[in-house]
Amino acid sequence: TNVPGNLVGVVAIAAGHSHTLALKNDGTVVAWGFNNVGQTSVPPLSDGVAIAAGNGHGLALRRDGTVVAWGANQYGQTTLPVGLAGVVAIAAGMNHRLALKADGTVVAWGNNTGGQTNVPAGLSDVVAIAGGGQHSLALRRDGSVVAWGSNAFGQTNVPAGLVRGVAIGAGSFHTMVLGLDGSV
Repeated sequence: TNVPGNLVGVVAIAAGHSHTLALKNDGTVVAWGFNNVGQTSVPPLSDGVAIAAGNGHGLALRRDGTVVAWGANQYGQTTLPVGLAGVVAIAAGMNHRLALKADGTVVAWGNNTGGQTNVPAGLSDVVAIAGGGQHSLALRRDGSVVAWGSNAFGQTNVPAGLVRGVAIGAGSFHTMVLGLDGSV
């Protein structure tokens, strides 16, 4: 879709299934694209620090560690878990959401068809998260990667001997890890 005119001061972008989000340096979020389920109807916000977009839904992390969600909610993906606070990072899968809390734990909600919101018991020391089609990822402080949810295409099979990870990413049916040595 066409980028809105006069869109300046952008510090982050996120692409959803049929819409796009931009976070501006003043903490506001601009959205454009298809709006059949409210995915471009961003609530008033002036203190955003991060954004994520999924299949018809958007998510923003506020400076105070709280989260704002909008758009499609057929799987509860925009119904925030009660008491969600202390969040330092967010991620959106196709129809699920993830939040990384300051204590290194992960909260997940929304569609759980593939087990993508069943955060593994005892998961801690997480420094990054990513959401795929029906799977979720966590990068731990020691560089190890934890993956859960649908494994129809091997997307949650973390290779043995994986070089210490420094970044993670997830697509609909695949997972990527950037290794400390620059390998992917």
